[in-house]
Amino acid sequence: MNRNLWILIISQIFSFTPGPINVFLSGIVGTQLAVNKSFATIPTALLIVGTASFSFFAAKIMSIIGRKKGFLLSSFFTSFSSLIAAYSIHIGSFYLFCLSCFLIGNGMAFTHQYRFAAVENTEKEFIPKILSFLMLVSIFAALIGPNVANQTINLIPDSIYAGSYISLAGLTFVPFILLWFYQSDHKPAVKTEYVGRGYLELIFQPRFLQAMVSAALGYAIMSLLMTATPISMHVLHDFTLNDTKLVIQFHVIGMFLPSLFTGYFLKKFGHSKIIYTGIFIYFVVIVLSYLDQTFINYLISLILLGVGWNFLYLAGTGLLVLSYKEEEKFRAQGINDIIVFSIQALGSLSAGYILNTLSWKSLNMIVFPFLIIMLLVSIRADLSKK
Repeated sequence: MNRNLWILIISQIFSFTPGPINVFLSGIVGTQLAVNKSFATIPTALLIVGTASFSFFAAKIMSIIGRKKGFLLSSFFTSFSSLIAAYSIHIGSFYLFCLSCFLIGNGMAFTHQYRFAAVENTEKEFIPKILSFLMLVSIFAALIGPNVANQTINLIPDSIYAGSYISLAGLTFVPFILLWFYQSDHKPAVKTEYVGRGYLELIFQPRFLQAMVSAALGYAIMSLLMTATPISMHVLHDFTLNDTKLVIQFHVIGMFLPSLFTGYFLKKFGHSKIIYTGIFIYFVVIVLSYLDQTFINYLISLILLGVGWNFLYLAGTGLLVLSYKEEEKFRAQGINDIIVFSIQALGSLSAGYILNTLSWKSLNMIVFPFLIIMLLVSIRADLSKK
């Protein structure tokens, strides 16, 4: 652990607060602002769409200006976009709120590069541990974000929830201060001919595909169920806002707390076995979610959903960084993130429509085919030995 790593770790905590805050509130705000309640989860989805659509550009921009300037730009932009969200709630504009969530997502595209920056600041043999630790401390984003947002809901008189996004602006500005102490070794790139593999060759390499599919579908399934949960609990089944917040918080804790031992498991058992374990946990989640809609069932299902995501995402990320060459890193990272977050966005976008058109049980059953796809891609990669 060096100074750069500590700065990245602490900065990531605050940079990741838009995620849990938006999962907690944007669907509820959407219900409040949207004329058609089926559109309530669109703001949540647009944050992910914003991340997906800008992921490639975030990687490209960082390859030109470096990690430090990229993260500084992201912090300022996300903070400003959060203020736009607060203003949109104040004037009651659903469309402006949707735009602000999309812009926050653009900033989050840079935030997801923290894991690659951390890898670049450590030795190869410590990569699984560093990735796990980076994920573990993100639990503080789950604790800080929703609690601060909940405490500041009524900060602006007659504009419920606007204060939450003002507080988000403050939280996401913290890295802007910290990152001035980050020591960047970035040098302006000398224009040379690219000698790495093409996009299709990278994507269809069995191990790269396994890493990308595990992260992408794991993220999409988690996003689909997580996005729908606040609507299902608070709007459709009349659970209190506090109960809904607790389920989301414990879900996010489930996402990050397993990182205490995921790094060890990755090193001991290998990436594929952890991916298979994550798939199995998702099967258990679907069965539990299908049984009944009680508070305890929501709580247990969402915690397990977080654990399964942790295994799939960490294993996928760890496998990804081992599947490309140094000269390919920005290309590989960019194409991986745009595919991962694009598929995640589709899951989040469809959550509100499926939930309002069908049911919570139907939403869970739709997930099964995607678990089979993940399983088959991993088996193919293991059989290929590449």
